Amino acid sequence: MRDTRSELLMQAEVLVRGRGYSGFSYADLAEAVGIRKASIHHHFRTKEDLAIALVAAYDARYDDALAAILEQTSDGAARIEAYGRLYLSGVEQGLGCLCAALAVELVTLPEALRRDIARFFDKHIAWLERILADGVSDGSIRASVEPADSARMVVATLEGALLLERLLAGAEGFSSSLRALAGSLRPTASQEGC
Repeated sequence: MRDTRSELLMQAEVLVRGRGYSGFSYADLAEAVGIRKASIHHHFRTKEDLAIALVAAYDARYDDALAAILEQTSDGAARIEAYGRLYLSGVEQGLGCLCAALAVELVTLPEALRRDIARFFDKHIAWLERILADGVSDGSIRASVEPADSARMVVATLEGALLLERLLAGAEGFSSSLRALAGSLRPTASQEGC
């Protein structure tokens, strides 16, 4: 027996990441899941309720992924690369980041949804800032890197590469951008001995 709510969230995420919040309707979602449109309202009364649940589920998956990165990798630049690889499946599937796709339509979104999206990005920037600060401290990130500014640059670079490489060079182009980003954070050979 399938879990209709989970299926609705999964298909709605694909629709939002591919078309945006305004680019899909409950009719589109009902068709994707194979249920009546009225059945969706049993799980998500409004499109806003659905979008808030989508962001919460996406955020929870990222929390798990960030914890795994911390557990599996100790080098700062390698952690940034592992974080960037979280975006790679979106490139491979031709889909954008859920929260970035929603943020594009920020002025038309309900206030509660805007707050959730901002919280998602704030959390990621704070996580990246800690990774970069730890990396500067342990020498795995260049000493001249300013963690707060660079954390924002990491998110902006990855979101931009995701958008650009979906159109241009796909996973190969995204991977190239990710390597360049990580390389720009690593200490040079002359700094490693310091």
